[in-house]
This record gives sequence, structure tokens and C-alpha cells, in this order.
Amino acid sequence: MIKFIKKDGMDTIFPRTIVGGVSLPRMIIGTNWFLGFSHTSRPKDSFIKAYQSRERIAEILVVFLKYGIDAAMAPPNQLFIEAADDAQQRTGKKLVKILTPWFNLLPGGPAENDPENRFDECKKMGATFCMPHQAATDALLDRMHGVIRDIDRYTGMIRERAMIPGLSTHTPETIVIADKTGIDVETYIQIYNAAGFLMQVEIDWVMRIIKNAKKPVMVIKPLASGRLIPPVGLAFVWSTIRRQDMVTIGASTPDEAREVIELSLDLLNRAIPENPLQETRSKKTLKQ
Repeated sequence: MIKFIKKDGMDTIFPRTIVGGVSLPRMIIGTNWFLGFSHTSRPKDSFIKAYQSRERIAEILVVFLKYGIDAAMAPPNQLFIEAADDAQQRTGKKLVKILTPWFNLLPGGPAENDPENRFDECKKMGATFCMPHQAATDALLDRMHGVIRDIDRYTGMIRERAMIPGLSTHTPETIVIADKTGIDVETYIQIYNAAGFLMQVEIDWVMRIIKNAKKPVMVIKPLASGRLIPPVGLAFVWSTIRRQDMVTIGASTPDEAREVIELSLDLLNRAIPENPLQETRSKKTLKQ
């Protein structure tokens, strides 16, 4: 059984791991449901953007921070940074920022998207980890030669700015090739969920890749962007990743944040969750 300690007699401290010498909670706050990336439809994206505000995002971050979940993954985004500042002020706790920038891979793009400028932006926003987004990482992947082209240049630039490099990928080969070639990264981001949503090979293949990865893995989309209910999606990922790996999950409201945290604590303790169930008229006869 995993033992969870209390801080000041109040706050549950979520289990932690070490990545690149930095202590991180094994749950990382996702931000798609803050910033409007629903992976469902344009109207859903628009709803999220219209609904979420600096104040509402800060309220959700406060819930996570009270459980000791003090790391968040996001693109470089000013709304998120402002909400994070508010949550930090309210709780007195620092949020570790894991930023995932995209940048120009070829000359001729907008100057503000040149890698130097994007990495400078991440540093200015207070990033501890800088992990080139999948749109950059997977474009550099060369399966034929078994390399990730130019990656040492970019990880070197990240190190020069006193940030910790990692890679975000949707392609399973990225982790395998990165490990084989020994590139300078401390962690990986990989899609992993029981539905196989956005995964490029069978789920058991990705499960094995994560198991064999030489660095800790931050899995994303554990609920398949809302296609799995939390008890199902979370039970799968928590039971099939290693103790050094992490689960990244977002929430739309403070109540959703509390639900996924409490469910995860139960599942990590090998307990059947006792979360309140949603009710409809058709379920009336199921009550005991």
C-alpha cells in the first residue's frame, strides 16, 4: 500500500517522483481544458475558450496545489501563466512549469517562432522543463536512419537557458530512438490511454515502450480527451505504468479536479473508488 502523508494536518501530498533532479508529483496538471484543445470539435474548442477565464483556471490550479500536485504542462501561453501566478499567490506554493513550445524547423518562418526566441519565451515564463512539442519533435524523426535530426542543437539551447530538456511525442519510435542514440533529455511525453485514442500502434506496444524507457515518461490523454470516464481511464494508466512515470490530466472545473485526484489516490492504494456517481432516472432502481 502507498502511504499518503498529511501536511499541516490538512493537505494530502500526492506521490512524487524525481525527473532530472527535480521532485515532481506523479500527477501533472494538463491544460487542454483551459486553453481550448478539446480534440472533439470546433464548437467544443470555442466553448472552452469562452468559458475559461484567468479566475476560473486559477481556481482549478488551487485545488491541485492543495493536494501537492504542483506541476503543470502547457504551451507557452500568457493566460495560463497569469492564472498560475494567481494560484501561487493564493496558496503560497510554487508551480513547476513544463512548457512545450513549437518552433521554426526551417529558415524563413516568422522571427518570433525561431527556436532561440521560443526558448527565451519559455525561460521568461518561468519554465523548469522545456520539451519541444510533438509538432517539432516528430517532424525531426528519421526512421530510416534511426535518428532525431538536429535534436542535440535544440536540447543544447534549452540547457544554455538553464531549463531541463525533454521530448513530447505522438510517435512511439521517438522514445526508442532517443534511448538508443542517448540524446540529452530527462523525460518523455507520450500519448497513452485504454481507448488507443491518437496512438499510432496497438496499446500493448506503447505499454511495453513505456515500461522499457530509460527515462521517466509523462503520459498524456489518459481519458482519451473525454472518451473514457475517469474511473476507467485512470484505472488503466495507473495500473500499467511504472512508479517513476507520471499521468497528465486536465479538468474543466474545481470539482472535476478533486474527482480525478481522489480517484487516483484510491486507485494507487488499490482501493475501489467511492466517488459519487452521476445519476439519471433510469438508474433509480440500482440504488442500494
